[in-house]
Amino acid sequence: MTTVDQALSGKGARDENFPVASRLISAKRRPVILAFYRFVRAADDVADNPGLSADQKLTLLDRLESALLGRGDEPSAEPLRRQLAERGLGPKHALDLLSAFRLDATKRRYADLAELTAYCRLSAMPVGRFVLDVHGEAHSLWPASDALCAALQVINHLQDCGDDYRRLDRVYLPLRILGVHGAGVEMLGERCAPPALRDAIVELADYCATLLDQGAALTPRIADARLAAEIGAIHALARRLTEMLRRRDPLRERVALDKAAFLWVGGRGAARALAGRLLRPGPMRRRLAP
Repeated sequence: MTTVDQALSGKGARDENFPVASRLISAKRRPVILAFYRFVRAADDVADNPGLSADQKLTLLDRLESALLGRGDEPSAEPLRRQLAERGLGPKHALDLLSAFRLDATKRRYADLAELTAYCRLSAMPVGRFVLDVHGEAHSLWPASDALCAALQVINHLQDCGDDYRRLDRVYLPLRILGVHGAGVEMLGERCAPPALRDAIVELADYCATLLDQGAALTPRIADARLAAEIGAIHALARRLTEMLRRRDPLRERVALDKAAFLWVGGRGAARALAGRLLRPGPMRRRLAP
């Protein structure tokens, strides 16, 4: 396997935990966000491919970077390169994500929350910052966005902790937290989580809840109403998944929302975000636009 296309998993935006450029987002902004997503999806598929060596993964990620910067030819990078050029946006956020995927190719353990947070600065926070930049939102919103995106990343790590260990020998759950609860990484290979591992997972779910509390400041400060609705949906879905991870075992079952629950929880979150804007004193800075 020598090309990015051969490494693709076939997963798309509809396979994700959270909305990706849903119809809530303005039609004029959806193409660049979807191009960004597809670029990131391709890089993620490379980093997570168990059939590739670390060196092969790094080579393909380098090809994606070169093509994004206009120094090579890689079909998975061309749509985003073109969209960024047309809109006068820089590649920094995509390049940060490539740095995260290089870590995925070479790093298999995280010592503590500080190390995991440093990873999230590359793997998750650039996504929110990119979407804010596409909408022309203020950089002062980045801290709240960073907290929300870090929570989404850790939720994903908890959902996939067993599969990551079995397929890739990769463990994002911080070793220090596992150790405090008397859990070992080998427990991630079992069919159900022993009590010590469940306690560690619950602690990390509680950490996600704290991050979501910090991220709650984001939606009311968003100028674009459509984006506020999308973020409201994402925040509500993340809250529900965090609650589920506190109660359910991700080794025994896939802890995820079915389609009906996804639409119900996300729809309510979007509606609350819009209702909150309507009830605010003073005029809204930007109303819904086509």
